[in-house]
Amino acid sequence: MPPGREAIVRNRPRVDLPPPTTGRRIVQAAIGATVLLAITTAVAAVDPRRLGGPALAVALVMFFAGTGALIWSYLIAIGRSRESEIGLAGLYGLSGTAPTEVRVRLIGSAVAQVVIAGIGIAIRPFSNLAFGFLAVMWGIGLTGLWGARHGVFPPRAVAGTAGRAGR
Repeated sequence: MPPGREAIVRNRPRVDLPPPTTGRRIVQAAIGATVLLAITTAVAAVDPRRLGGPALAVALVMFFAGTGALIWSYLIAIGRSRESEIGLAGLYGLSGTAPTEVRVRLIGSAVAQVVIAGIGIAIRPFSNLAFGFLAVMWGIGLTGLWGARHGVFPPRAVAGTAGRAGR
């Protein structure tokens, strides 16, 4: 750990995480879309020319909606940053800001989307299944949205104290 960092970490205020049921609709949307991506990818892998349309549509909807969620989460975080110390690891990785159950489900959903897209491409390269990688924006966007809306961040340090605010 860099010199002085230990004092900052030791003096960081403790925060209580919200219950795992907080923001459950965001978690459900992430898991539901991941299941839909898996189903449409599996169906399209059978015959991508005739059955690839739904997989393409699902991937594109997840991409554009996920991009919207990512932008929305960023705007919420900007507003909250006036009073809270918000970091990217806490916002988009839910590191120390969300219950373990929520973090595992949301990040697991995004990882599953990558795996599903990779398997689809491995089975049927050069098909509509390549667009499956775009769907990962859904997982990233919803993870950020959960973090921005429900994540618990320590209060912003007062100017003149140790840390970045004092520099």
